Amino acid sequence: MIIPWQDIAPETLENLIKEFVLREGTDYGDVEISLQNKIDQVKNQLKTGDANIVFSELHETVDIQLRHTM
Repeated sequence: MIIPWQDIAPETLENLIKEFVLREGTDYGDVEISLQNKIDQVKNQLKTGDANIVFSELHETVDIQLRHTM
């Protein structure tokens, strides 16, 4: 089930995105990107629809999924 990012309290959304970014461990190449920049990038992806917040009823978990992986 997709949860609209607008329905999540700002502090909770920030924590969810931070956990996602830290778990991803993505290599951004030679240029180091700050944690806040990574968080801002994911927020923008949520706003543009390139990412969604998904709740799994089966596993009772919340995750962020990029549109191309859904």
